[in-house]
Amino acid sequence: MGNKIDRFLKLMNDRGASDLHLSVGRPPMFRDSGQMDPIRYRVLDNRDFVELMKPIARKEWTKYKSRGDVDFSYEVPGVARFRVNMFMQERGYGAVFRIIPTKLMTFEQLGLPKPVQKFCNIRKGLILVTGPTGSGKSTTLSSIINKMNTEQALHIITIEDPIEFVHPNKKSVISQREIGAHAISFAKAVQAAVREDPDIILIGEMRDLETIRTALSAAESGFTVFGTLHTNNAAKAVDRIINVFPQEEQEAVRGGLAESLRGVVAQQLLRRKAGGRVAALEILFSTSGLSSMIRDGKTSQITSSIQMGKKMGMRAMDDSLWELLTEDIVTADAAYEKAVDKAGFRDKLAGIGIEVEG
Repeated sequence: MGNKIDRFLKLMNDRGASDLHLSVGRPPMFRDSGQMDPIRYRVLDNRDFVELMKPIARKEWTKYKSRGDVDFSYEVPGVARFRVNMFMQERGYGAVFRIIPTKLMTFEQLGLPKPVQKFCNIRKGLILVTGPTGSGKSTTLSSIINKMNTEQALHIITIEDPIEFVHPNKKSVISQREIGAHAISFAKAVQAAVREDPDIILIGEMRDLETIRTALSAAESGFTVFGTLHTNNAAKAVDRIINVFPQEEQEAVRGGLAESLRGVVAQQLLRRKAGGRVAALEILFSTSGLSSMIRDGKTSQITSSIQMGKKMGMRAMDDSLWELLTEDIVTADAAYEKAVDKAGFRDKLAGIGIEVEG
């Protein structure tokens, strides 16, 4: 093994854990099936952290010391690739390693519902994949890109921080850009991508006003844009995009979003009863009714429009959670914790004789 950290990362991969947490003042910890699990190792001090992290951070170390946080990717040859976030915390240094599966997963292997495949054939407009950190957004997006790459001759540009899944050229030509290495920001990278005759632009994270503005502009100009947000259902995703703009721009943004939004996949990960994790998905497709709701600022009605669009393959987050519960895949407490309409979900549970706290 080359670097000292590699031993921890190999152990993490062997155990099937998803994350390694390093925090000064605590022993290293793995996240396994959603649970934090300490490793039998001493409590880390600043010197331990520097010994583990400085050799692999290299030029990012100076940026980390001045800024207090930094993202990069790291590979242990023959083991796996990792997304690394270094940060400062109350007791000193901290870092999290997230394993990036090198194997591109198909829709079937991920157990994604069939309607998600429709997003592979949409041309022109914005498609959002949303969910909390660690909910599998990147994995879902990679399977969509992989399916398009396998079946269609397209020019696909991905803009990521860092690059996670590496896509070989199959039927499509794929250009993958990493923020820092190939572009100074998401917004600048999108502006450049638009001039490179793409069919698809994937934006790894729509995290600020400028990125969201350029993404919307690209979608309105006739490109297919995939982007991610940290919201747990479709209605909140629409609100998030609109609310990031200054008040005086919001009406115009609602109009633009009403025209360009083609759909939303929102996902949350839950612990399976049998071990491991499973995704609950909300799926929204664009309709004339949805466009009117966005334009008129009636996003609270989006969930009920999903209920009415079941024949099109739409599904609400709470219905997805209910399905996982009734199929005995997750516990009632796990499903209730992720529910959007807590009161409604609690009433449904009471109807089958289950009481939950909250």
